[in-house]
Amino acid sequence: MLKSEIILSYFPELTAIQKGQFEALFDVYKYWNDQINVVSRKDFENIYINHVLHSLGIAKVIDFLPHARIMDVGTGGGFPGIPLAILFPESRFYLVDSIQKKIKVVNAVKDQIGLINVETYATRAEQVDKQVDFIVSRAVTRLPEFVEWVQDSVREKSNHSLPNGILYLKGGDLTEELAPFHKSRIKEFELKNYFKEDFFETKKVVYLNMQ
Repeated sequence: MLKSEIILSYFPELTAIQKGQFEALFDVYKYWNDQINVVSRKDFENIYINHVLHSLGIAKVIDFLPHARIMDVGTGGGFPGIPLAILFPESRFYLVDSIQKKIKVVNAVKDQIGLINVETYATRAEQVDKQVDFIVSRAVTRLPEFVEWVQDSVREKSNHSLPNGILYLKGGDLTEELAPFHKSRIKEFELKNYFKEDFFETKKVVYLNMQ
């Protein structure tokens, strides 16, 4: 059985290239994670559920169009940016992290699996001079603070089913954290509605309209 079988079960329309790239992630990340710890080593055997599939939760709430531009802020080892870049090969992804050694891993992963739609930046998000359709991230900080980092990076013209904005992977009760934003700007998508694994019981994609 393929290590990436769980991904194929939820995304059956993958091309042969995409299947190969998802399958390659395990060995590539295993090698680099032994050098530079970007995924908890005790959690590594669950990389496809807790990291890859979790990242792809964003793809259950939006289809990025060809030529869409997406910035992954605080990407760490490349999540959610790398799995999304595999799934949407015609979109452009900018993966940003202020820690150089994490970007070193991301560069190695993208090169080894042949991702040509990814650019990386070892800096703070405020220093990246890009205008994008969506900002994605996995809970790097509280959302109000995150918005301050990225609010100038979201371009005005929208072409997707959701207006341009932020897609934030987070879990638990977010009532207090989301209180500063008008309810009309927020949508919460519960990942347990898309994935059956227990890991997703409290996980969400939080969308914030930045238009």
